[in-house]
Order: sequence, then structure tokens, then C-alpha cells
Amino acid sequence: MYVCNCNGLRQRDVAAAIDAGATRPKDVFDRHQCRPQCARCVCEMREMIDESRDAFALAAE
Repeated sequence: MYVCNCNGLRQRDVAAAIDAGATRPKDVFDRHQCRPQCARCVCEMREMIDESRDAFALAAE
């Protein structure tokens, strides 16, 4: 499923950026060498980053 239609970023692209250390949507865009266009995807990216952070915190307990 696409997260960012403007840049053609899919969930797996965003997840890969998060796994590589992205902690902000800007980091996701930088990793894929693009910039936000309409920014509709930023909220979904933040949710994915937060979910990943929460899952990591649970795994660490």
C-alpha cells in the first residue's frame, strides 16, 4: 500500500527507512532522496515511527 502517493513510497519503503534509523518523516524522505509534496503522508509516517518505537520498547522489557 502506498503511504506517499506523490513520491511513490510504499509501506515497505517507510518501514525500511525506520529500520535503518529514521525517527522523523524528514529522515524517511532523506533516505529515499525525495521531499514531501502535499505532506498528507506525514501523519501516517509519524504513526508508523511511533508504532515501531513502541514495539521496540516492549521488546526491550
